[in-house]
Amino acid sequence: MSQKDEKKEALKQESEEKIKTRAKERSVANRIAYWVVGVIAVLAVVVAIIGFNYVNSSMQPYNANNKSDVVVRVPIGSSSKEIAKQLEQDKVIKSAAVFNFYIKAQNYTDFQAGYYKFKQSMSLSEVVKQLQKGGSAEPTGTASNTVLVREGVTIDQIGDQIQKSTSFKKKDFLKLMKNESYLKSLQKKYPELLDSTMAKTNVRYHLEGYLFPATYGVYKGLTLKELVNQMVQKENQEMEPYYATIKEKGLTVQEVLTLASLAEREGVTNKDRKKIAGVFFNRIDINMPIQSDISVMYALNKHKTKLYHKDLSVKSPYNLYKHAGYGPGPFNQPSLQSIEAVLNPSDRDENYLFFVADLKTGKVYYSHTLAEHEAKNAELGQ
Repeated sequence: MSQKDEKKEALKQESEEKIKTRAKERSVANRIAYWVVGVIAVLAVVVAIIGFNYVNSSMQPYNANNKSDVVVRVPIGSSSKEIAKQLEQDKVIKSAAVFNFYIKAQNYTDFQAGYYKFKQSMSLSEVVKQLQKGGSAEPTGTASNTVLVREGVTIDQIGDQIQKSTSFKKKDFLKLMKNESYLKSLQKKYPELLDSTMAKTNVRYHLEGYLFPATYGVYKGLTLKELVNQMVQKENQEMEPYYATIKEKGLTVQEVLTLASLAEREGVTNKDRKKIAGVFFNRIDINMPIQSDISVMYALNKHKTKLYHKDLSVKSPYNLYKHAGYGPGPFNQPSLQSIEAVLNPSDRDENYLFFVADLKTGKVYYSHTLAEHEAKNAELGQ
């Protein structure tokens, strides 16, 4: 065999060996690929099973045996994801992710803001129906605490009650009462109610007189602002029927609530409050100071059983012994009865300018002149 033929034979053998080697490599690679695909397929099946069980479990009620109420607040402007997260945090649903998947798959929309009362035993479809129906403006269900705003109490006293009944601090409440940004946001929402107080200067608290006397529930997640919002909203709700009458009489809400706050503390019965309101209007008509002790105590920022001459001279726009007219604004939170008394004063034609209450019996006596008034005081020994 020639040298040339030997080279050809060698190349042929080398080529055959490469082909065999490559075939073996492809075989090994194929076996590895099949193995990898098999493992991936098994993992996919396992993940699918786990995922199915997770989704199926998350679709079930959080606790089918728990029938107690869970109060949830959905703020205005909340997205579906934010609502789902809140529901998960409050243990109404098991998974926010599954809830989002569920509502997208079912094309559920139009969830409403407000307070909702859910149960852990509710299904996802029941939770969704509640959200579509809409929540209440005020919390429902069982409150963890309550704050009682009594007729005739001041904002300072409400601060005491809030600190006593809740985890909120009085200093934070009073700071909120001075928060101009917050006050303006309320004014924008309730212009008929708050325009006249926001227009006044030298006002200690613009919301004095505007936190309606009632019992307010404090629920999980409720903020201090939301608690105050309830009080202002309630005030607006109660005042709405009277706005037209106030305008017809040429008064402002601020003026009505100011006189109502004085009548609240000066009178005991509705009959007397109407007559006392009449006395106030008679004095205002002739530019005579109202001269209410309630105004002086507010100016002093303290309650006193007896006022002295120096007290009556305290420098304050709230001192209606020194200043004629209505002053800066209300002195406390008046009741609806006192507000109605101011809008329907009695005995104006009697022209009474003075009144005094018997401290022992509570009976109120009315006079036309200072001499008559002083005589009655002497007779009562006051």
